[in-house]
Amino acid sequence: MSESDRVRRFTLERHPIRGHAVRISRAWLELREHQDYPPAVQALLGEAVGAVVLLAATLKFDGSLTLQLQGKGLVNLLVAQCTHDFKVRAMARHDPIGGEAGFRTLTGDGQIVVTVEATDRASSYQGVVPIAGNSLAESLEAYFVQSEQLPTRVALASTPGVVVGMLVQRLPGEGGKAPVDPAALEAAWMKADHAMAALTRTELLEDDVEQRLVSMFGDDEVRVFGGHDVAHECRCSRERVANVLRSLGAEEVRSVIAEQGACTVTCEFCQKPYRFDAIDVEQLFSGGPPPGSTAIN
Repeated sequence: MSESDRVRRFTLERHPIRGHAVRISRAWLELREHQDYPPAVQALLGEAVGAVVLLAATLKFDGSLTLQLQGKGLVNLLVAQCTHDFKVRAMARHDPIGGEAGFRTLTGDGQIVVTVEATDRASSYQGVVPIAGNSLAESLEAYFVQSEQLPTRVALASTPGVVVGMLVQRLPGEGGKAPVDPAALEAAWMKADHAMAALTRTELLEDDVEQRLVSMFGDDEVRVFGGHDVAHECRCSRERVANVLRSLGAEEVRSVIAEQGACTVTCEFCQKPYRFDAIDVEQLFSGGPPPGSTAIN
């Protein structure tokens, strides 16, 4: 059964071990429709999209989760966002790149910032960890250990046509009706750890998630849940851009109008341009409602 554009949760019935698997195809293509990244940057961006969906799937919240990579390498900023109902968008800024470039060449030294902006402010959160290891997956494993004290294994892969990922966690506490046998739990976690380490990129890219999980954890009674659809959606709007222009101040925006005749702001995520002419700008700073003209198509 095809699992495109879907994130699914799974558990090991006899042990407090859970995981999530994601596969994104159509949303990944839509996200890049108006972007043109070098292959190495595109691959890293795809892994970040898979990662942010997996991160969001581990939480219960109402709002958005942002994974931000701030490095000193060729990619100086990468942002991937996922809402609680699995709407995704992502972008990257990078220096010129010629040919192949590995993870550390792309990122350099830097940090990964995970931010949860929840409608319930008590649920909002930000965690910052250094970029670690030689892949985004290794950096996320370090994030879970440092920020949430949860042993976690992550696998990510990205091609021009599909993004896939898998995350497995050992949970604290008993996690079931029967008391936990520490030796049995340790053995189960070691098996999960080894299964994730042995998972090849080819196997991860295969479409049948359930079959993959059975082959990895079959003896431990894997239970796979229905999951949630993943879709691309950019949250940019004319109102949001208007608020950004207001924050710049009337003098600066009017100077742009005087020089260029109009002020055009392009969304970095979806490349949609929003144009404000002199009348629009005066309305912005008159205290009235935002100008109602629509984006340029």
